Amino acid sequence: MTTSDALAGTASGAAAARLRVTVPSVADRVAAELRLQLAEGLLLPGARLTESTIAEDLGVSRNTVREAFAELAAERLVVRLPNRGVFVASLGPGDIHDVYAVRRAVEVSAIRAGGTPERVAAVRAAVEEGKAAAAADDEEALGTANQHFHGAIVGLAESRRLDTIMSQVLAEMRLFFHKATVDAHFYRGYLGDNEEICAALEAGELDRAGSLLLSYLDRSEAKQSAVHGD
Repeated sequence: MTTSDALAGTASGAAAARLRVTVPSVADRVAAELRLQLAEGLLLPGARLTESTIAEDLGVSRNTVREAFAELAAERLVVRLPNRGVFVASLGPGDIHDVYAVRRAVEVSAIRAGGTPERVAAVRAAVEEGKAAAAADDEEALGTANQHFHGAIVGLAESRRLDTIMSQVLAEMRLFFHKATVDAHFYRGYLGDNEEICAALEAGELDRAGSLLLSYLDRSEAKQSAVHGD
């Protein structure tokens, strides 16, 4: 083998290694789908997750689902109970401050940096989605629109890493919010805030948008702490 052949082989191996790192595995994609279902409120705290059912629904092997469960368990979104199975996590009061600390760091910095017109339009679309859900008296859709709003704020940064972090945070948020939604109009209280934050963003008042969002998150954490008895 010549030196050039060896170098070519090394380069090819390096490219393959990069590909393995950047292309999500099937288990990663299953975990992402389950994370999304958690964020959308489709999987409730304490619900039992069945490997065979999920494997059939998503067209993958049970082993793949098992790997996805391990990933979600590491994120504390599901728990495996010996001889009982895998269940959606029920997060406790001690998790609330941690989640909101991440939200302050990620969401506030993203909105203060602004974004492209297309990314700002996505924030506006989430606000309008919430208004439409409220008009239709659809509280679950309103909750999902609120999730989309916060996801779109982080999307302003155009960072896949931050989007990945936020996908876990959104799932944890929805697990918290299930208990709070015993108040049938829980999400309606955020509509006005979302509109005001979005309007400041659209006007280019980025520091004001960040301050409004920070105040919003402080009030939201206080409400969640009260609901969960922290």
